Amino acid sequence: MADVTTDGAGRSRPTRTRLIGAASTAALVAATAYALATGRTKLFGIAWIAFAAMALAGWLGARTSDTHAGTLVWGYGLAAGAMITSAAVFLLPQSIGQHPAYGGFGVALGLLVGYGAHTLGHRLSHMDLPLDRSLAELTAHAVSAGAIIGIIYGNMPELGLLLGLSIVSHKGPAGYAAVRRFSGGGGDWSAILLPASGVGVAAIASSLFALPASGAVRGVVFGFATGVFLHVAMDFLPECEIGSEVHESLSHEGDAHTLLDRLRVHAVASTALGGLAVFVGWTFVV
Repeated sequence: MADVTTDGAGRSRPTRTRLIGAASTAALVAATAYALATGRTKLFGIAWIAFAAMALAGWLGARTSDTHAGTLVWGYGLAAGAMITSAAVFLLPQSIGQHPAYGGFGVALGLLVGYGAHTLGHRLSHMDLPLDRSLAELTAHAVSAGAIIGIIYGNMPELGLLLGLSIVSHKGPAGYAAVRRFSGGGGDWSAILLPASGVGVAAIASSLFALPASGAVRGVVFGFATGVFLHVAMDFLPECEIGSEVHESLSHEGDAHTLLDRLRVHAVASTALGGLAVFVGWTFVV
């Protein structure tokens, strides 16, 4: 019956969701048109690849009858492996290179703030939001991630496209999982277009801000970005434990411990393959 639920204005919730999705997509079109016109071609590519990955994964998630644990493990594992490797190879040296001490403090700050935001974000579950809680959290993360991407590429345009693609690699599995939960409660999959567009819009907007020349300031900013991405990457490491999202998605009959033990092998393989993919991509780029 969720499809006929209306808000105070009498407008059906799915209709409102589609309007939000259409408006956010239109904002992305305008932002990326500006990016292309001003020579920000890498941000243009990152924005649309992130949008396509999240929107397609969300569409598939809404049309999947059962959430398969193996799909989640491989999606999360590949993304986590790629992000950890990319942060260590591309962002961490840049942070320390700006200022060894302040860059390190920035990394620590990013990790701690990422953990704090994720932990306190649970409070959203106790609030009456116009958007599903998981999608609200995903939108907040997408906007913050996009803002950091824009600052990085706006101040260091020589960085390759591979870093940006690795950073947004987790958008697909995140969108898939979020829409699976949302659509299970009767929600419309097009709600995913809001966080999918938020990455590019925030990235292009933040790329307009130039950082001061101070090595300490730049070290903190780049270190903070590195820490946040490391936290997100580690948060996406597949957890094959009782009570985890992977455990809840098991759709097979049998002993849960045996199935989780088998999935742990897949978790290790997927994260290793994600890191290897970045290495192979890097060898071709350089």
